[in-house]
Amino acid sequence: MRKIFLLLFGISAFLMNAQQKINETLKKELDEIMRVDQGYRMLFDTETTPEKKAQLLKDLNVDEEEFKKKNWKLVAEHDSLNMQKIEKIIAQYGYPGKSLVGEPTNQAAWYVIQHSKKIDKYLPLIKEAGKKKEIPFTWVAMMEDRYLMYNNKEQIYGTQGAGEMTLDKNHKQTFINFIWPIKDPENVNKRRKEAGFDSTVEENAQRMFGKDFKYERYTLEQVMELRSKKTEHHH
Repeated sequence: MRKIFLLLFGISAFLMNAQQKINETLKKELDEIMRVDQGYRMLFDTETTPEKKAQLLKDLNVDEEEFKKKNWKLVAEHDSLNMQKIEKIIAQYGYPGKSLVGEPTNQAAWYVIQHSKKIDKYLPLIKEAGKKKEIPFTWVAMMEDRYLMYNNKEQIYGTQGAGEMTLDKNHKQTFINFIWPIKDPENVNKRRKEAGFDSTVEENAQRMFGKDFKYERYTLEQVMELRSKKTEHHH
């Protein structure tokens, strides 16, 4: 009896492994989607050299004139094309995570959703993928923070930065970067550590906004005040 049991156990383990085989076709498709998503964003990164920019335009098959004309609009167009592809993939496979496409390809769908207007719709799916270890929990945290920011609520892990055009003391237009308001900011670094982040909120802010950036706590009221100042008309 024991022999039969072991044999059956062996077969089921074998079948499970067979199912866990990486879907190479899907992996290729997602790698391409991620290349486009990241490539377009690198075009706008201040640290991208002109040579690198020229190479990116070539790799992405983008005409320099078209890029100059459309600029960020071009990114938005590709984001929405990517999102259509991702929605189809999710409808067919669920979230394409580590067991289906391996690492780092399991980040591709996350990136596209994170850059979309559909975080509300897919956050539960992302949380589920995090629970099943298909993606790292830090990605779940980043999407949850972004979801909260988009809904004008306090973020939890301090992963999201924002910027507002406002008026300074002399009523001159000025652009202010800040870390989006955080719930219970005293304990944010403890929460970040527990979530698996390797940086503090202060370090993360400098990563986002440059080495000279000083992290200051903003409340939701302060952010709303910045926004309302922008629209005041001074004659």
